[in-house]
Amino acid sequence: MTLVLIGCASSQQRQAKRAREHAFIAYWPPPKGSEGLRLAVKDNIDMQGLVTSAGSEYLAKHNAPAKRDAPCLALARARNVRIVGKTNLTEFAVTVSGENRFFGSPRSRLDGTNEVIPGGSSSGSAVAVATGMADVAFGTDTGGSIRVPAACCGVYGLKTTYGLVPIQGVFPISPKHLDTVGPLARNIRQLVQGMDLLDEGFATRYRQAVADQPSARQITIGRLYLDGTNPEIDRALDAALKAKRFKVIKLTQSFQAKWKQAEKDGKVVALADAWINDAQYTNKKGVSLLTKLVVSSGELNYRSGYQEALKRKAAWQRELRRVFRQVDFIAVPTLQGLPPKMPFWGSDAVFEWRVFDMQNTVGVNFAGNPALAVPIPMAAQGEVIPMTSLQIVGPRLSEAKLLNVGRLLEPKS
Repeated sequence: MTLVLIGCASSQQRQAKRAREHAFIAYWPPPKGSEGLRLAVKDNIDMQGLVTSAGSEYLAKHNAPAKRDAPCLALARARNVRIVGKTNLTEFAVTVSGENRFFGSPRSRLDGTNEVIPGGSSSGSAVAVATGMADVAFGTDTGGSIRVPAACCGVYGLKTTYGLVPIQGVFPISPKHLDTVGPLARNIRQLVQGMDLLDEGFATRYRQAVADQPSARQITIGRLYLDGTNPEIDRALDAALKAKRFKVIKLTQSFQAKWKQAEKDGKVVALADAWINDAQYTNKKGVSLLTKLVVSSGELNYRSGYQEALKRKAAWQRELRRVFRQVDFIAVPTLQGLPPKMPFWGSDAVFEWRVFDMQNTVGVNFAGNPALAVPIPMAAQGEVIPMTSLQIVGPRLSEAKLLNVGRLLEPKS
């Protein structure tokens, strides 16, 4: 009997260890048979009594435990939601592949072999919901850090309107311009539950959005095509929109050019703000060389184009408002290609830039608008990766309507 008990304990320990290595920095599995929503929280969000590591060896060893919860956890605490762990992320949330050499890199199951990147920076949050270890996970999104992992792991991820969810108590990258908090989940029902923990009354507004637009036929989508996109991805997204019978309008080349400029400006601001807020760590032992390189690169962006980019922000916001007078939402691939395999030697600066350039997400942060990443099956024969991701962009504060679009695109069970 003793040997059996030891064997069971060892199995549980191995399971917890794997969870920590793959998705969690700290994992607290609920008792068997327990019910209720299981919430995971990205470890750049303060939780009272625990060290906020932000995915960094240096912060894990030198930060004091947080004195209070970040305000974005207030509703979850008030409702006694079970928090099952703090999820892994790329160091300081500034790289995009999802690799973390200190805590171990979470693994995406999208290709069935755990070889493709999980996406960053909310890598652990995406893997936690994709593997069923959590129902909902909170992530943060500065330039795509919720939507890119959602795309790489085949789940739903919502980037919220800038300013809607408080970011106090969240490790800063671009708090004045880009940083947001949002949920990830395997389906729209759970994503609604997650959003209702961040924005009180959201579930009621979502039900109203469903009642107002119960059919895709009532919704006009502005379809944005971007040069360099894998044609199989474009075909899969177009097929999904057509199958659900949305009204689709092709957006102009003029708007495409403005989108590309906003992407460039958003990247300049993201990198420069990372340097402004996190340069203090670039001389610290325990911070990875890759993180130091990425953060330090922001100085050049700050000195060469930061102010000019910020001056173009208002014009980009006006352009989006103009487009949203013609269409209800904008549809564009979340990534221009399928998630690549992680190099066998691990990530490096060249690989991180390659993934960063695949994203179609940063311009949305630059505007402050909300956007939803929706998993879409790949119809092409022989694709190793069976899923791509459609990004639906909406007007400010349109999260409830965005999730209704996600509902309409969701496969029928």
